[in-house]
Amino acid sequence: MRLAQHMAVASDQVRADCIEANEFPEWSQQYRVMAVPKVVINDRVQFEGALPERDFLSAVLRAVNGGGTPA
Repeated sequence: MRLAQHMAVASDQVRADCIEANEFPEWSQQYRVMAVPKVVINDRVQFEGALPERDFLSAVLRAVNGGGTPA
């Protein structure tokens, strides 16, 4: 979440929201949260667990370029 928030501060084209899965069970179910952190980018790319900065940026770029969920 910290990296996403830094990206949001650096660019007005990025928004980062941190949601507590236990407080929003309907969202947890909708996005099939099984582990945290769960990152969802533009409803296109999703992943669970912490990623190195380079991989996180790759996931963001896939989301904005129309790519899908990483394998």
